[in-house]
Amino acid sequence: QVQLVESGGRLVQAGGSLRLSCAASGRTFSTYAVAWFRQAPGKEREFVGAITTSGSRTYYADSMKGRFTISRDNAKNTVYLQMNSLKPEDTAVYYCAARVGQLLSTKEDAYNYWGQGTQVTVSS
Repeated sequence: QVQLVESGGRLVQAGGSLRLSCAASGRTFSTYAVAWFRQAPGKEREFVGAITTSGSRTYYADSMKGRFTISRDNAKNTVYLQMNSLKPEDTAVYYCAARVGQLLSTKEDAYNYWGQGTQVTVSS
């Protein structure tokens, strides 16, 4: 089992950058694929991107490609979401989620473990 805690969310101006962190407990974090999702006010939660256990492969939603980058440091039990060129429409609560194994999925129900979320607000 793994517990996830997101951090790094804050108010930022449009065009700015932000790096979110997802810190995990447990000694087997390197066996979990991790994804980021986000939920804007009044909208359903959507997939942002995901990373394999070793970090060798990533996958992003089309609207995030080129602006968002996911990486991980298994020695620190942490996954990162680097967000550049932020837009007001990126305002949302950002969640990290984990599942055992290499398979990446864009579906929420594929992930067993979730953090509590961190708020990102992008002002225009």
